[in-house]
Amino acid sequence: SGKPADMYGVTQDITDFKRLQEELIGAKEIAEDATKAKSDFLANMSHEIRTPMNAIIGLSHLALQTALTPKQREYVSRVHRSAQNLLGILNDILDVSKIEAGRLTLENVPFRLADVLENLASVISPRASEKEVELLVTADRDVPQDLVGDPLRLGQVLLNLAGNAVKFTEKGEVVIRAILAEETAERVLMR
Repeated sequence: SGKPADMYGVTQDITDFKRLQEELIGAKEIAEDATKAKSDFLANMSHEIRTPMNAIIGLSHLALQTALTPKQREYVSRVHRSAQNLLGILNDILDVSKIEAGRLTLENVPFRLADVLENLASVISPRASEKEVELLVTADRDVPQDLVGDPLRLGQVLLNLAGNAVKFTEKGEVVIRAILAEETAERVLMR
């Protein structure tokens, strides 16, 4: 009969590894709870701030429809534009919190492209004028005007792009132009 075989074994204490794993899971849960709490806080605060901001925008718009001296018109116009800009910043903050919480959804509502472009021009024009940069906002004739989508998000994207274009243009012009790229019975692709 042969000689008995030698047996070898390796042991490793994984207690520290298990404890570290549990701590990481706990830290992840705390971070997720903190992100949700921040998102909820921002959502609530943005609602509280939006109400007076909408009142300022609405009332300043009405004031601009009345007889004002040129100086009064300039002041009220600045208030109106500043309130719109502040509301835009607020919407951006809220969108970031929604993205972090995984709750950002795009709207699907009827809107007119001309309204989005006019709003863009009214917000960006003063910035361009201050820098003496010419601003041109236009849409080709074949671009459909009546659309269904998310006008707020479209406006935010265009505002960010146009704002950066004006910010980094020292002289000359900034052109925002809508071009029809593709069209089917159900959808349009624009550039």
